[in-house]
Amino acid sequence: MREEVIPILHVGDAAAAVRWYARLGFTQEWEHRFEPGLPAFVAVARGPMRLFLSEHVGDARPDTLVYLRVADVEAVAAEFGLPVTQAPWAREVELRDPDGNRLRVGTPMD
Repeated sequence: MREEVIPILHVGDAAAAVRWYARLGFTQEWEHRFEPGLPAFVAVARGPMRLFLSEHVGDARPDTLVYLRVADVEAVAAEFGLPVTQAPWAREVELRDPDGNRLRVGTPMD
């Protein structure tokens, strides 16, 4: 088993969040509900990166910041129509998902 950390982000509508995260290259791995009509808990992945998206009250707070390292931040910036900024450690773009969660996406300096 490979050990990992998986951030949990609160979302109001898991299906809408999965569509938004697909723009970042994430795909849905699975969805769990205790019963039909109850809140969803969804896993999305992009390569080795994983996020859990939860409709459950109290699982996480809006305005959380998650840092994602990617090979091509320019492609992400182009998808969202945003400029890339230069930090001493990486080229970066900052996004907010529809639920207010913050994602800083960066390509490390060579």
